[in-house]
Amino acid sequence: MGKPAQPKKVLLFIGTLFKDKEVYYRARQILEKFFGEIILESSPKQWNYSHYYTAELGSPILRRFMFFKNLISEGDIAQIKIQTNQIEEELSKDGKRTINLDPGYIGLAKLILATTKDYSHRIYLKDGIYAEVTLIFRDNSFRPYINTYRDYAEDEYIKLFNLARAIYKDLLLK
Repeated sequence: MGKPAQPKKVLLFIGTLFKDKEVYYRARQILEKFFGEIILESSPKQWNYSHYYTAELGSPILRRFMFFKNLISEGDIAQIKIQTNQIEEELSKDGKRTINLDPGYIGLAKLILATTKDYSHRIYLKDGIYAEVTLIFRDNSFRPYINTYRDYAEDEYIKLFNLARAIYKDLLLK
């Protein structure tokens, strides 16, 4: 019989979607205040995988990821999702979000995303927040699942997440 263990320390990241770079930098400042130093940040890349966010955010939509130096407990991701939703509301204009903030974490074996949306492959955590395994680490690289978002499955982002995992491994040794 297995015994319950304490949650692991993992690498927090936040995926962002936005149109206005000024909004991105305001969100970045707020996120650093809450979660500490950013140790890795992706460059902006145009996001054109669907029109789901266009009415709210406008276009063209850009994607960026931020990875934070301070490791978090796996159990903290639900509260972090609630915090990022509050930040989205604070930065909203005329009742519409100006930025989408999607927190997740990287462990040695997987990349997890937090969401408010239930679906067959998502597990309820608490307070209306679900988690999904978005990528698994196998054969020395992250690999997508059937439900992985298309941009998360792209080679460019797989390389980014692999780099973030390597940084995470180094942080575990400190």
